[in-house]
Amino acid sequence: MSDDVDVPESHPRYESLLTRHRIEAGVDAGITSRQGLIAQGRGEAYDYLLGEATIDSADRAERAAAAYLLGADHAVVSVNGNAAALVPGELVELAAATGADLEVNLFNRTEERIERIADYLREHGADEVKGLTADGRIPGLDHERAKVDADGIGDADVVLVPLEDGDRAEALGELGKTELVVDLNPLSRSARAATVPIVDNIIRAIPGITAHARDLADDADAQRAAIERFDADAALSDAEAAIRGGV
Repeated sequence: MSDDVDVPESHPRYESLLTRHRIEAGVDAGITSRQGLIAQGRGEAYDYLLGEATIDSADRAERAAAAYLLGADHAVVSVNGNAAALVPGELVELAAATGADLEVNLFNRTEERIERIADYLREHGADEVKGLTADGRIPGLDHERAKVDADGIGDADVVLVPLEDGDRAEALGELGKTELVVDLNPLSRSARAATVPIVDNIIRAIPGITAHARDLADDADAQRAAIERFDADAALSDAEAAIRGGV
């Protein structure tokens, strides 16, 4: 897919328009579902109300998420169609910076889409992509979306799940996993189920987590401090206030 879009970078909504183009191209390429277009539009509305910027509480969440990923016994970054279309290279960089695995997991799962997303991540530098085996299941979920790799999310103690649906996020949390969720809606079940809710646009959140991971690498004390200083309830309240009152 190409980032070619007929809008000058000086346009005040350039980043938003580029994001829309990536999602549209993802649908055309068979990576993103049509339902993903609706989800993207909903998230964009929240981002507009946040001023299309990373608020301070979200930056603290991204730092805490980086610390959890670095300190994990087995970290996994879950990738759905929207995430793959929007930040494929950035997800690969995050995995490299934290030692996390990448695993493709889809609400509307087909083997063809899984393969296409895995191939797309490899095109952006991924060495290994999980999600193709699907020999494990998340208890309490029905249908295809319950499938995970037993040696991927099934075995992970820390999982980053950007743009996840609510009941799946809750089910992962019930397994005792530390769950890091990127979601622009601070009232969503996904955000409220998370150990670390990151209320930020994925196009800023993933590079932000990576930057913090590089800063925190090999510093266990700083990692511990980032986790201890983060308050999930306060972060959600802060994001809601920003959306309701304007930043």
